[in-house]
Amino acid sequence: MTILDSIVLGIVEGITEFLPISSTGHLIVASEFLGLEQTNVNKAFEVVIQFAAILAVILTYPSKFTFKHIELWIKIAIAFLPIAAIGFLLSKQIKAMFDIQIVAIMFIVGGIAFIIIEKFYNTKPVQTLEVDDVTYKQAAWIGFAQLFALIPGTSRAGASIIGAMLVGLSRKASTEFSFLLALPVLSATTAYDLLKHHDELFAAGNILNLSAGFIVSFIVAFLSIKVLIKFVQKFTFIAFGIYRIIFGIFLLIIF
Repeated sequence: MTILDSIVLGIVEGITEFLPISSTGHLIVASEFLGLEQTNVNKAFEVVIQFAAILAVILTYPSKFTFKHIELWIKIAIAFLPIAAIGFLLSKQIKAMFDIQIVAIMFIVGGIAFIIIEKFYNTKPVQTLEVDDVTYKQAAWIGFAQLFALIPGTSRAGASIIGAMLVGLSRKASTEFSFLLALPVLSATTAYDLLKHHDELFAAGNILNLSAGFIVSFIVAFLSIKVLIKFVQKFTFIAFGIYRIIFGIFLLIIF
């Protein structure tokens, strides 16, 4: 991997981590086009730059990281538990599914799901307008919905946003809860991969690439969060659903 490769992957990660279009899927595709093999080290690199994107959440919502919001973080912890348990138990099986064809199919399935959800979303009253008002029951259901993200190409953000909308959160609250929920999910994933591959990741030839990808991912993700929040306050997720379907079909044709 060259430093240019790491910058490209950092940009892709920063743009796609919080959009409901699967950052992992886009990273796999970007790696294919760059000619990078999905080795354990490269997979760990992708996880680390995902963590960089998650740190952008802290910069965007500093007020949420205070004792005043301790109850919100308890709810986020509840939503985190299902994917933490299943992800740990089935980690090998999940990594074995990192395949372009699976990614393509899940892009299409996720896109159809978004279009269907949006078709019926406005027919039901929104129960929760702000992320702080999420109930424990809603948090639990969002956590179970996020389990679908274990399938590459599904999108962690997409699964949690759909789960949140189904249990009555507004688009804005669904998106913000997804942002905050990403922090424990990818913190745990990053820690796991660092423990397994820290020698290779921090080798003399990799540290510069890792640093470049990390910084680029952080900056681009911060900007992407700002844009997405403004977008969901005015528009639906149908555009993302259409994009997912088109991109999924494109992948099936190309690969």
